[in-house]
Amino acid sequence: MKITGVETFLVDVPLQVPVSPYQSRYISSMTTGALLIRLETDAGITGWGETPQRLSFQNAVSFTGEEAEYFRPILMGKDPTDIAALYADWGMGDEPYRQSLAEMACWDILGKQAGLPLHRLLGGLYRDRVEVTCCMGIRGPEEAAAIAKHYVDRGFSTMKTKAGRSPEEDLAMVRGIRESVGDKLNLRIDPNMGYTPEVALQLARDLEPYELQYFEQPMHKDLLQESADIRRQTTTPLALNESVTTMENVRKILELDAAEYLLPDTYQCGGIWAVKLVGEVAASAGVPCIFHCAHDLGLRTATMLHMAASSPNFPLANDCTYYSLENDIITERFEIKEGTMAVPTKPGLGVEIDEGMLQKYLVASSLG
Repeated sequence: MKITGVETFLVDVPLQVPVSPYQSRYISSMTTGALLIRLETDAGITGWGETPQRLSFQNAVSFTGEEAEYFRPILMGKDPTDIAALYADWGMGDEPYRQSLAEMACWDILGKQAGLPLHRLLGGLYRDRVEVTCCMGIRGPEEAAAIAKHYVDRGFSTMKTKAGRSPEEDLAMVRGIRESVGDKLNLRIDPNMGYTPEVALQLARDLEPYELQYFEQPMHKDLLQESADIRRQTTTPLALNESVTTMENVRKILELDAAEYLLPDTYQCGGIWAVKLVGEVAASAGVPCIFHCAHDLGLRTATMLHMAASSPNFPLANDCTYYSLENDIITERFEIKEGTMAVPTKPGLGVEIDEGMLQKYLVASSLG
């Protein structure tokens, strides 16, 4: 089988309240943007991939065309089922964002060729429903309290909030949530590398009474020794996401005992197989993983479900904002029931693109 066609698409889907507006320490978002790829083969099998939109839509047309032109010389004529070669020989190892996009489409093709859902190719079914989080941007205490109650009423058991603008703001938000719903929600906060080690340590100590499930990436991704040091000085569990990139970095994290949890993601690690390897290596050190979310549409959501379904070391609720989408670009939207989602069972990623929705939310494509 050979790849005979490569096309890219940039889409943007509005978010709904209470997720929108999603305020992190550096940006407020009201939409979910994604770069998609479609690979055609001489066997008549089509594969799709998705990665988060990382650039302004201001230059969307030129950006999408450039992405297609980047991929075509690398992918055209290649066998998409040679996924190991994509990692080793196809010249994309220093481009994890792009590699993850092509790799997902290759797995989609492989699954369709084999007539098997992705989770069967990754180890088989360990769990048939996957727990997911509810998410919230930075909010004031009263608003955070109301949103937390809304999520409890919808059946979620785990909540993640953005943080990182100031420790006082973070503490007030956490306090408001705990006063509203008590221990009905496992609570995580994510400062996105917003603090110095000194501030992160004090905040971790101040958060101890609120019993977070974890405090995610409070410092710069390279401060692994500092993360290990903080872990020894507080009972607040630390998790790392931005630091989880190469296997070399993962090995350093585990050797230093710098995190209680890891949050790998395809676009940071380089693909589905890379995330699977992170999960297995972390398991050898007794460190559970959570699949990270970057505001995902149906293709990446399906990938998260397959990974968690086939990997015992993804035991906690995985990051998710899928329920906040106005719509999706797949034909059958995922349903969330009591904070869980069913694992797709159709071949490949198990989802199909809705061409009408693709056109509705299309910002630009390499088709012209």
